[in-house]
Amino acid sequence: MLKKIALACMVGAALLSVSGCGSSDKKDAAKSDKKVTIGFSVSTQNNPFFVTMANGIKEQAKKAGVDVKIVDAQNDPAKQANDIADLIQGNINVLIVNPVDSAAISNSVVAANKAKIPVITVDRSSDKGEVTSHIASNNVKGGEMAADYIISKVGEGAPVLELEGIPGASATRERGQGFHNIADKKLKVLAKQSADFDRSKGLTVAENMLQANGDVKAIFAQNDEMALGAIGAAKSAGKKLLIIGFDGTDDGLKAIKDGDMAATIAQQPDKMGEIAIEVAMKIIKGETVEKNIAVDLKLVEK
Repeated sequence: MLKKIALACMVGAALLSVSGCGSSDKKDAAKSDKKVTIGFSVSTQNNPFFVTMANGIKEQAKKAGVDVKIVDAQNDPAKQANDIADLIQGNINVLIVNPVDSAAISNSVVAANKAKIPVITVDRSSDKGEVTSHIASNNVKGGEMAADYIISKVGEGAPVLELEGIPGASATRERGQGFHNIADKKLKVLAKQSADFDRSKGLTVAENMLQANGDVKAIFAQNDEMALGAIGAAKSAGKKLLIIGFDGTDDGLKAIKDGDMAATIAQQPDKMGEIAIEVAMKIIKGETVEKNIAVDLKLVEK
């Protein structure tokens, strides 16, 4: 593997990282006819949010005239590790990762570092390894926005439930942190439980939580998919609850329009994908990039 990288550097086609070939080599290679290939490992394509993110990457890569290899981890950290190992062996120039689990992805990031391949993380971070740039919404702020919204609608001290995302994902930690920054002081959080950012699990978990907590007034779900599951659970229980999601997916926005969901903290997954490719191209050209890039959030209600 090292021999391959060294050879690629010698012929000016590696374009791997600021610490690999010199920046002048990268600039020369970027101007050459050598095709640039970017790898993108996405956590799942079974979630509209990440489908939109992948589409943003595809469209921006096409505009930039570069190839992109997209692999779907199917929410399996082990599969994601294998996928990334294959991408590294495939001599990609930059690795873009949307981790399933922020801790589990660390070894893959370190492996890319050793192969002199720059790493960009999107939406979720990596706990370890060198990441050239991290692109994400301010999830802590988004969690705080959700708590403030609930308070504005049902008042301080109201009993609420929380549906958490995948344990170990940075988005889960950060959205939960933001929510509890305010909710622990101004709301009564009766229970919180993981539903893995999944709609069907959100339905099942919410049903169980509602059975055990009959006086609940609102539910904060850390993504729209779980919020949609919670809507089904509330209807089955005959309850009219204030339900707020996170992401701003098409299905989530439709649920708001239909009056089933009160609001969502909307992200811009397509913009995240576009920025990831833009940052990758800057890295390839030897340009300086920001370590952390924040993508705007907005609260959407009917």
